Amino acid sequence: MIKFSASLPFDRRLAPQDIRGSMAHAAMLAACGIITAEEAEAIQAGLQEIAAELKEGRFPFELEDEDIHMNIEKRLTEKIGAAGGKLHTARSRNDQVALDLHLFLMEEIREIDKMVADLQEVFLELARKFMGVVLPGYTHLQRAQPVLFSHHLLAYFWMLQRDRERLAGAYRRADLMPLGAGALSGTSFPIDRRMVAASLGFTRLYENSMDAVSDRDYIVEFLSCAALLMAHLSRLSEELILWSSAEFGFIELDDAYTTGSSMMPQKKNPDVAELARGKTGRVYGSLMALLTVLKGLPLTYNKDLQEDKEGLFDTVDTLKALLPLMGEMLLTMRINRPRMEAAAQDDFACATDLADYLVRRGVAFREAHRIVGELIACAEKAGLKLKELTPEVRRRFHPALGEEIGHLLDPLAVVKARSCRGGTAPEAVQEQLRLAEQALQDQNKLFQQTTNPA
Repeated sequence: MIKFSASLPFDRRLAPQDIRGSMAHAAMLAACGIITAEEAEAIQAGLQEIAAELKEGRFPFELEDEDIHMNIEKRLTEKIGAAGGKLHTARSRNDQVALDLHLFLMEEIREIDKMVADLQEVFLELARKFMGVVLPGYTHLQRAQPVLFSHHLLAYFWMLQRDRERLAGAYRRADLMPLGAGALSGTSFPIDRRMVAASLGFTRLYENSMDAVSDRDYIVEFLSCAALLMAHLSRLSEELILWSSAEFGFIELDDAYTTGSSMMPQKKNPDVAELARGKTGRVYGSLMALLTVLKGLPLTYNKDLQEDKEGLFDTVDTLKALLPLMGEMLLTMRINRPRMEAAAQDDFACATDLADYLVRRGVAFREAHRIVGELIACAEKAGLKLKELTPEVRRRFHPALGEEIGHLLDPLAVVKARSCRGGTAPEAVQEQLRLAEQALQDQNKLFQQTTNPA
């Protein structure tokens, strides 16, 4: 029973937050006259000794004490005597664990946000470096229209920007101080919850004690943010895997982020990207697991809520391991510019511009779409590219097509034509880069303001 129900094997990770919260709680109890100043000093000195034991790996964990909270309290009493037993005055393990989780998640969101910002910087650096490179853009994994490689890379910058905005929102919802809720109904002691909140860096209090001990929305929200972030990293990974294959040959990943085959000496497997893609399922699973735990729980605390931690810890660890690796892998990859640009030379990818050319000559777009489609079918049947069809053949489909159209089938010209805001033309991408750099600076400032302790 003890082995099955104890949370110590995983919640021992919350020891730093537990000690931090207990020290703030002890200071408040003394300030409110609930314990003496001498008792508070002894408690805090004992907790500092315990923190040192934990840091040095000397702390005597006991599974029989169930969780990290009781392990620390028992050790404190062993060290300082009866005063240690007074620390738990006016609190319950229910509001204590809630406090630890809020503190833990707020700290981790700050770190993860910084890592996402660093990855955004990588995309900005690569977009500047490869500004002149053209490759095919795809829909349905079929060549669609040529785009600047920088434009493609910046798509991920903006995905990450939304991820950071979501993380900032999750941080705000985690910024609620639950201590003082007790087991579920508050406490009869004259405590000062605002003092504890201020000392721990919270800006708001839970205003309902039952909500305070039963709420895990902030964890669900973080896991949801993490799931979307992993989805974006997984999409990027899939493209890196495709691009590094012999069939595409657009990039080569550095040996540090690939592995060989145990049998085939020629293999260079994109393992980091594949693991990123695979670990996305883990993060999705943690989100779904917690949602499922919460869906039928009556108020307030139930032992089921012990299941909120392992998925959270695993998700945090996954993101913190993967985000730096993704940036390093991108910075060290080598691009095969000739291969990219040769693939972009497929003039069927310029068909939309040919249709637009007819529209400017007065043809309705739907009719122009049909005409160019028939022209492509003719070229495919003859085994030719559009630019290889003679003017006489093209004229059969529309008189205007008998004119010189080579400029319409040049990938770079097609790219330059997309000069609308958000388009792939070089000047549009330069403007997008400027906006991205500004967005990154603004988000850095905003998140710093959001996460500054009160």
